Amino acid sequence: MDYSIISLFAGATLVGKAVMAILIAMSVLSWTVIIGKFFSLGAAERKAASGLARFTEAPDLRQALQSLGSDPSSPLYAVAQHGVREFNNGKEAGVSEAVVVETVRRALNQGVGHELDRMHKSLSILATAANTAPFIGLFGTVWGIMTSFQAIGQMKSASLATVAPGISEALIATAVGLAVAVPATIAYNIFLGKLDSIETRLINFAGVFLNRVQREVNAHRPRGDR
Repeated sequence: MDYSIISLFAGATLVGKAVMAILIAMSVLSWTVIIGKFFSLGAAERKAASGLARFTEAPDLRQALQSLGSDPSSPLYAVAQHGVREFNNGKEAGVSEAVVVETVRRALNQGVGHELDRMHKSLSILATAANTAPFIGLFGTVWGIMTSFQAIGQMKSASLATVAPGISEALIATAVGLAVAVPATIAYNIFLGKLDSIETRLINFAGVFLNRVQREVNAHRPRGDR
């Protein structure tokens, strides 16, 4: 008998084929997310680090914002847009300096949260694959063992030829389930670490941005009010 993976899949029960198909689909989807997030989060981490350094080194707020404008794809650029919008709205409305600073602070917090939510998208797919794939594979394992016992009962023989197809189907389901879950788990943990690093840089950027806004406000305040 041919016990290659392809022949075993072809000879598997309908339930076994369904389990394999689900696991293969989960694997393809997981690897699509892994490859996409590997490049997108890596780029976001590098751009956040370099953007924060340029923003901090700029002599004033205007030049600092111009340094971010050179890279609109940076997560810092999106956060800065929230702060700049509120800063300009506050100046146009003629509100007090304290109100301007407070509204900018809230806007920056919203910007950081928005960017983190955007970068967290699709990670739930990896978490789902990591948590469910082993159990789907286990279901296939149990079903394969049940098929072997049914074959023993029908053939009234416990020979290798009788039980091998069902046992092989069961072991393949276990292996495929683990092959889906392990990379998804590793990638999910790595990406969480990258997101923590990006979050730290975004929070630091928001603090530096707010400090520059406060200095900008103080610079335009009459001397007698300082």
